[in-house]
Amino acid sequence: MTADDSGAAPRDMDTEDDAVRDVPVDDPSGARNGSATHHAAANSNATAHGGADDGAGNPGAGNPGADNGDENNIAVRLEQLILGADRRYTPFQAARGAGVSMDLAARFWRAMGFADIGQVKALTEADVLALRRLSGLVEAGLLSEAMAIQVARSTGQTTARLADWQIDSFLEGLTEPQDSGLTRTEITYPLVELLLPELEEFLVYVWRRQLAAATGRVVRAQDDAEMVDRRLAVGFADLVGFTRLTRRLEEEELGELVEAFETTCSDLVAAHGGRLIKTLGDEVLFSADDAGIAAEIGLRLIETMTNDETMPELRVGIAFGTVTTRMGDVFGTTVNLASRLTSIAPKDTVLVDEAFAEELGRIGDAPVSEADAAAAEKAAAEGTGAPPPSYRFALQPMWQRPVRGLGVVEPWLLSRRNGQGTND
Repeated sequence: MTADDSGAAPRDMDTEDDAVRDVPVDDPSGARNGSATHHAAANSNATAHGGADDGAGNPGAGNPGADNGDENNIAVRLEQLILGADRRYTPFQAARGAGVSMDLAARFWRAMGFADIGQVKALTEADVLALRRLSGLVEAGLLSEAMAIQVARSTGQTTARLADWQIDSFLEGLTEPQDSGLTRTEITYPLVELLLPELEEFLVYVWRRQLAAATGRVVRAQDDAEMVDRRLAVGFADLVGFTRLTRRLEEEELGELVEAFETTCSDLVAAHGGRLIKTLGDEVLFSADDAGIAAEIGLRLIETMTNDETMPELRVGIAFGTVTTRMGDVFGTTVNLASRLTSIAPKDTVLVDEAFAEELGRIGDAPVSEADAAAAEKAAAEGTGAPPPSYRFALQPMWQRPVRGLGVVEPWLLSRRNGQGTND
C-alpha cells in the first residue's frame, strides 16, 4: 500500500473517481459481511485482474493468463461468500471514500495485520465502512489515533489466530473427502456457507461475555491507578524436558501433547476463576485477582499433570504484585519474577515469591508463621485454646538466591496443608 496524501489519483485511476463517490455512507451489511474488514481479500488466489496470489498477500503477482481451474474459482467464490461483497476499490479509493488519508488507512490496515498491496482493486465496501467507523471514533474524540491503532492491532492479532486455528484444525477435519465422492475442495464451499453465520453469532456472543467479565474486573479496582496498573497474582506453568521431547516424538504426537497440555491448563485456569493470558507451546501464563485462587490453580495443575502418565513433569512459579496490562497481555517486574521462579522450581512443585506468601497470610489462606500455627493446633488439641483457623495452604521458605535482573529473592514452596482441597 502506497502512502499518498496528495489527493491526486494515481495515473492508473483516471476514470475510477465515480466508484469512490458511490461508496454508501452507512452500509449495515458491512458490519456483518465484512466485520473483520478483511483486507485479506488481497490474499486469495485470484484478483480482479485475473492474477494469482504470490503467496505473500500480493494479488496479481502471478501469471495473468494462468488458469488454476476449479480450485481457483472456488477460492474466489469463498472469498465473496465470507466477505459478503465483491472487490471494487483500490486502497487509495477506499481511503478517500472513507474520508481518511492514505497514510492513516495504511497504518490501520497494517495494524490489523494485512500486507501492503499497492493500488490493486482488492477492497470492498465493508473495508471502506470499517475505515470510516474507526476514523469516526477518533474524530468524535472517543479514541485517540494511537488508541484506535491499538484497537485495530489487538483485534487483528486475536482474530488472525482464531481464523488460522479454525482453518487448520476445525475445517480441515470436517472437509475430509466423504463417501459421496466429492473432493475436499468441493465440500468446502457448502460447509463454509452453513457454518459462517453460526460461527459469527458465536464469536459475537463469546466476545460480549469476555468483555463483560473484563469490564467487571476493571471496575472493581479500588482507584483509577489500579485500573491500569493492578495488583495481581501471575503464574507460569512449564513442561519439564520439552526440548528433549521434541527430538523424540513424531510431529503429530508432539502436536497432540501440546494441545492436551493447553486444553488442560485452559480448563483448570478458567474453572477456578483465573484468566489464561497466553500459551507458548510448552508453557502457559495465567493470572488471578486473588492469591488464593492462583495458589489453587498452581497446585491443581501439578496434581492433574502428575496423575496423567502421558504428560511430562510440570513446574509452576507464581508472583504477586503490580502488573501492567496491555492488549490482553501482562508486563512488569512481577511477571518477570514469576518466570524466573518457574525456571528454578523443582519438577512437580509450585514456587512463589515472598509477596505472594505474605498475601496468602493476609487473607487467611496460609499461616503467617508455621510455629504459631503449630502452637495453636497443640493448644486446641489439649483443650487449652480456641480451635485454630482452617488454612488451605502451607508455605516452606527455600534457599535465598540471586536472580538475574531481580536481585536476591527468597522463594517459598507452596503445598496443601494437611491434604485439604484435593477433592473436587
